[in-house]
Amino acid sequence: MERRSDPPAPRLALRELVAADVPAVHGIYGSEAVTEHLSFAPRSVDEVRGVVGRSIDSARAVPREEYALAVVERASGVLVGFTRLALDPHQQRAATVGFALRPESWGIGYGRETVGLVLDLAFGELDLHRVWAARAPLNLASARTLLAAGFTEEGRIRGHVFVRGAWRDSVTYGVLREEWESRRPR
Repeated sequence: MERRSDPPAPRLALRELVAADVPAVHGIYGSEAVTEHLSFAPRSVDEVRGVVGRSIDSARAVPREEYALAVVERASGVLVGFTRLALDPHQQRAATVGFALRPESWGIGYGRETVGLVLDLAFGELDLHRVWAARAPLNLASARTLLAAGFTEEGRIRGHVFVRGAWRDSVTYGVLREEWESRRPR
């Protein structure tokens, strides 16, 4: 008889942002390497302070439409990433997701774990039906992460994002609640 092993304990957790997170978030959003494939160029400390402030405000909104959260290592509490789940007003029970991790956290599965935590929030607590994401065509690491987390590539939006002085396409992905449920450990 084959025994199913328990999934590994999560290394990461999501938490609300606080004002003291500005330097750590700037280490992500101010990085040329991190923002290379994002929809914006590196941000200044003041711009990041605004992002964190808006994130804190969005956590108090009723109804809440955005979950901009810190990704932290459970063992150390160190902020290693930033993720955002935004309810989509144009789709029923749907949201978009995005995430960014500091470069020191790349290549060790934190992206997949982050996306998994966000999907737990989306399909568990928020009872959504669909979550979608978009990536830059050259961001192959993001493609691998989204596919490993259970997303399906759905298509390309041409000329979707204006960044660094040019229009860029986005490759889109989606995952449905029933797909997420079928992949969860029992």
